[in-house]
Amino acid sequence: MSRFLRVLFWGACFSVGGLSLLPVEHLPPVAFDWWDKAQHAMAFLVLGGLGLLAYSEKPGCIVIGLLVYGAFIELAQAASGWRYGDWQDWLADAVGVGAAYLGWIILKPARSQGQTSMSHRFLTFRTIFLDRVSVIRSMKSNDRCA
Repeated sequence: MSRFLRVLFWGACFSVGGLSLLPVEHLPPVAFDWWDKAQHAMAFLVLGGLGLLAYSEKPGCIVIGLLVYGAFIELAQAASGWRYGDWQDWLADAVGVGAAYLGWIILKPARSQGQTSMSHRFLTFRTIFLDRVSVIRSMKSNDRCA
């Protein structure tokens, strides 16, 4: 499984890099600027998730490596002549990597420390989240009655 995830991760890295350096004429038109940033964040969320699963023993290397890779893509776009590099795109990349890392921290099974399983952690996280939603809803309903 780990070998498959590693091949998938590197294939996704090459795909994101290749698509990022295509001339603009070959890309679909961007209707809204925020959608461009969302695409960057989603791409690097997927890369981060795949990288953290494939190289679970080196999460710091994956995070730093993907941040450097995002910066490299922006510099390559600036040097290409048909694309332009944007620090905001890199920031969106960083948001995606950060979200992947946050998910990794929350859902990571801590087998080596004898802690609870991933499914137990997910259920605990879900219970806490639903409790918070329930409290907020009851506060809103109390405000309506007042």
